[in-house]
Amino acid sequence: MRYFVDFAYNGAAYHGSQRQPNGITVQEVMEEAFATILRQPVALTFAGRTDAGVHAEHMFAHFDIEGLSVTDDGLRERLNSLLPAAIAVSAVLPVADELHARFSALSRTYEYRITTEKDPFRQDLVTRVAPGLDFDAMNQAAQLLLGTQDFASFCKVHTDVKTTICTVTQAQWSNNVFTITADRFLRNMVRAVVGTLFEVGRGRMTIEDFRDVIANKNRCSAGQSVPAAGLYLTKIEYPAFA
Repeated sequence: MRYFVDFAYNGAAYHGSQRQPNGITVQEVMEEAFATILRQPVALTFAGRTDAGVHAEHMFAHFDIEGLSVTDDGLRERLNSLLPAAIAVSAVLPVADELHARFSALSRTYEYRITTEKDPFRQDLVTRVAPGLDFDAMNQAAQLLLGTQDFASFCKVHTDVKTTICTVTQAQWSNNVFTITADRFLRNMVRAVVGTLFEVGRGRMTIEDFRDVIANKNRCSAGQSVPAAGLYLTKIEYPAFA
């Protein structure tokens, strides 16, 4: 039987979402909690990967389990009592066997949140920037991201991906929050996009320069990646759970 897990996490203390040998990750902590409660190893397949320090308000993962009927009642509470405060499970749902947390996703939405004020209580949850960004110019540039095109200029180099083509359906700034939706995202893509939009907002790059960055398909022509603290995975769309 296949189950989907809907959960959220504050990524400040973790070396990303997926298991790796050099630091504690969200996947490692969650799999240990599931194994403790279900008394057998549980392998979680995440909907995607987030880097160290990146947060998720809605992440999904699936797991398969035999010979055991898992119900959401009680399991969610037991998981949350065992998991650290930075990780919270919202639901554990039975789904069709063919539904895959990663490959069945129709779209993903990220938000990048900034502030111009120093706030010691939110230093790991938002990125502080200098005032004076031209949001109108950044929104004009952001419209150039829409559609299906090659986003190699915003992809971390030396990554093992078969294609750098993505389809972006939303990209806009509103109230110090940048929202972007696409069918898929490349490693470091959102942070590189935001860093390049900052160049436009600071007057260091024109709208046409931004268009050229996309066309160049070269990471060196884009701006620096912004810090992870302000980045959130906020939504993943799937076909109906059935």
